[in-house]
Amino acid sequence: MTPSSAPPRFAEARPPQRRTVLLDLAFLRLWTGATASGLATWALPFVLGLAVFDRTLGATDLGLLLAARTAGFLAAVPVAGVLADRHSRRSVVLWAGLAASVAAPVIATGLGRSVLLMAAGAAVAGAGQGACRPAYQALTAEVVDADRRQQANAAMTLAVRVTTLVGPSLAALLAVFLGTRALLVGIGLLWLVAACVPGRGAGPGAGRDGSRPAAGGPGGASFLAEFADGVREARRHPWFLAGLGALTAVIATGYSATGVALPLVSRDEYGTEVVLAGAMTAYTAGALGGALLIARWRPRSPGRAALAGLAAYGFAPLSLVFPVHPAVVMAAYAVAGIGIELFNVPWFTAAQREVAPDKLARVSSLDFLLSYGLAPVGLAFIAPAVDAFGATAVLTGCAVVCFAAPAAAALAPGARTFSRPRAGDGVR
Repeated sequence: MTPSSAPPRFAEARPPQRRTVLLDLAFLRLWTGATASGLATWALPFVLGLAVFDRTLGATDLGLLLAARTAGFLAAVPVAGVLADRHSRRSVVLWAGLAASVAAPVIATGLGRSVLLMAAGAAVAGAGQGACRPAYQALTAEVVDADRRQQANAAMTLAVRVTTLVGPSLAALLAVFLGTRALLVGIGLLWLVAACVPGRGAGPGAGRDGSRPAAGGPGGASFLAEFADGVREARRHPWFLAGLGALTAVIATGYSATGVALPLVSRDEYGTEVVLAGAMTAYTAGALGGALLIARWRPRSPGRAALAGLAAYGFAPLSLVFPVHPAVVMAAYAVAGIGIELFNVPWFTAAQREVAPDKLARVSSLDFLLSYGLAPVGLAFIAPAVDAFGATAVLTGCAVVCFAAPAAAALAPGARTFSRPRAGDGVR
């Protein structure tokens, strides 16, 4: 029904564009699937950790399985980006979720019998996770109209943060009643929900089933050529390249400080694991608060406000440099959590608005590939760097990078609004 044919009183009382995205059934289905995939993602390493605890899995084997999952994630992200732009994004979510749902019982079957079989299952699970990420990003843009995408992205990131808290805790609770193999099968069921619950989207240029013609003509183009086309699309947006560079730098340094240096400082400087647990809890609580805030807040310069939020991550490693009260460390991590969501939500929303719809999944895959892909590099180097130069020097360097990289990105054309500057516009 067009606006002109709708009853005037109804149109005035309930404007469609004002309706909250949380009452949209299509988005709720998408959100439910994303939440299920998040629970499965965060529960898997914890459940495998329980297997180490009960001695059915060795610590070295756990490292191998987590490395296999990461390798599967990184291998699948660029391929999924191409497939999600070439075909139905809903189909990519379906097959990725189904693959991960099968992988979990495979891991359970190999537990205590074959580490190689478990590693294969972990790689497939990681591939399913990696394939879902760009497809979910692009599917959100199809399911939700532009005016409500920031609210939708905030709801999606809230789901991520809640699952970060609930996933391990729920797994620990269920472990009291169920064995490790049963928990792994449960993870497979969560992936089945992630695969089957989301509905179809139909973005610009999509067919009635959500599919798109393959780029490069009737015969299609190679995966490499199509991914390169996505890279060229990313290069059309200077603010995106600058922001992605800043995000990658912050994750590779600040995230590494969180993953490696925080446990060391908590043990050596404070003599208790309370600081470690408190800081991580404060970070997640801050992220939840940041997501709630940005769901409603519309700053005048959204790009620079987002980059300022990203820079706030620098307070996390900085708080570990000086001998401060544990409450200060926890407060710094809470600020970092708030800031990361003040960046994430406008960042995803801007990409969905500015990037060509038929290239959105590929550009999103480039985002995840670089930002998450380089995180293990930072984790691998920070511990040796601490041994060589000392924790103070390394943490100070991490803090400087976290503050400086977003500040430099804010100078890029279009960074103020996270949009391409128009002809004749100055750099603002």
